[in-house]
Amino acid sequence: MEDIHQRLNGLGVVIPEILFPKPGVDLERWAVIACDQFTQNRAYWEAAAAHVGNAPSTLSMIFPEAYLQDSGREERIRRIHTAMTDNLVKGVLAPPRRGCVYIERATPFHPCRRGIVLAVDLEQYDWTPDSRRLIRTTEGTVPERLPPRVAIRRGAPLEIPHILLLIDDEEDTLLPGLGERARRSPPVYRTPLMLDSGSIQGWFLDGEAEGDFLARGLESLARRAGTRYGREDPAPFLFAVGDGNHSLATAKTVWEDYKQEHTGEGGLADHPARWALVEVENIYDPGIGFEPIHRMIFGIPPGEILRALSVLPGFSSRAAADRGELSRLVGERGAAKNRLGLMAGKDLTLIESEAPGLATNSLQPLLDALILSKKAPGPDRDGPAVSIDYIHGEEELFSIAGASTAAAPAVGILLPPIEKRGLFETVARSGPLPRKSFSMGEAVEKRFYLECRRLF
Repeated sequence: MEDIHQRLNGLGVVIPEILFPKPGVDLERWAVIACDQFTQNRAYWEAAAAHVGNAPSTLSMIFPEAYLQDSGREERIRRIHTAMTDNLVKGVLAPPRRGCVYIERATPFHPCRRGIVLAVDLEQYDWTPDSRRLIRTTEGTVPERLPPRVAIRRGAPLEIPHILLLIDDEEDTLLPGLGERARRSPPVYRTPLMLDSGSIQGWFLDGEAEGDFLARGLESLARRAGTRYGREDPAPFLFAVGDGNHSLATAKTVWEDYKQEHTGEGGLADHPARWALVEVENIYDPGIGFEPIHRMIFGIPPGEILRALSVLPGFSSRAAADRGELSRLVGERGAAKNRLGLMAGKDLTLIESEAPGLATNSLQPLLDALILSKKAPGPDRDGPAVSIDYIHGEEELFSIAGASTAAAPAVGILLPPIEKRGLFETVARSGPLPRKSFSMGEAVEKRFYLECRRLF
């Protein structure tokens, strides 16, 4: 196995020691969806808390972003760290096992999505736009979003991942091949997921044959990556961050800070904080759908937003008859123009433009400038608070925007679908897409926290 470990290390991968809940823990209440989902829907998180009750759960070890603006942030982070320690010392978690976990996830939208949980080397990752590392971000990173995440990870005894990395395996051989080998043994866990989110099962992989198959598959992808994207740099683009971009950037930040604080000390090369636990999936997996991430603008009337977007090349707008028409027109593939949907209360507007490329390429800079202008000091800045949020799922967007009022405007912007084919080549040639350009599936399809790993 030593040779396999060395080969994987050269590809930015390590076989981690994974912590699972001990037998008898109710996994349906243990596993909770990624913290950056349902950010405008506290009812979801209240329902999750009610479902969990007093049972052991990862809910006690995460900070749902729906509550990030509440007071008492420091106390909540302290409770998270305490819960992590309690789960370690009170026997909720079984002793660690070194290996990977092959996963099959069913959702309300797809019967099966494959993945493998392993750890990646943060030395092989950089979230800056010009990065040429093995692991690269696909979307812009917002540094202002990192501090609360950094505060949680710094000093935390555990990590529980919702990071999804993508591989560009067009023939789709690596994960199905691992699945064939994994299913020769019983799964290490199998459970439905709370609140109608489907189910998940995982098989533990720690054999030499499975490790060799994984190493050979990644080596093959790395060789092909060196010639496929027309790049001159020698480093292959092996992993793209599909989800959890800010969480991986947080792990990188904490690791760089730790190195700086412990310069000259021994053991840094093998310190657990150097690695991040992730799930790797194939972008071509039939169970992965790419969905747009919609925008919600709070505190700015729809007329002002419409005027801000009117500078788009070839801009035009018209009222939509109803929600169904707006959704159908924005979602129409192959449309000659770029389309957006604007909604506030019962007002529905279709926007068309000749802006090139993804809708977010031209939309995001305009929204950023508008919001910045509204937050700047001035005599007329006493209205409702201005902010932007990013919404996964059309139902959620229509629900929030439907409650818009003149006194408290909440304007939804419906974005068109995007194609997943060509993502690696686009990022390799041009760098990351604008932030929040796409989502891997609907909100309920996001990763659920389940496996853990020690950090310190």
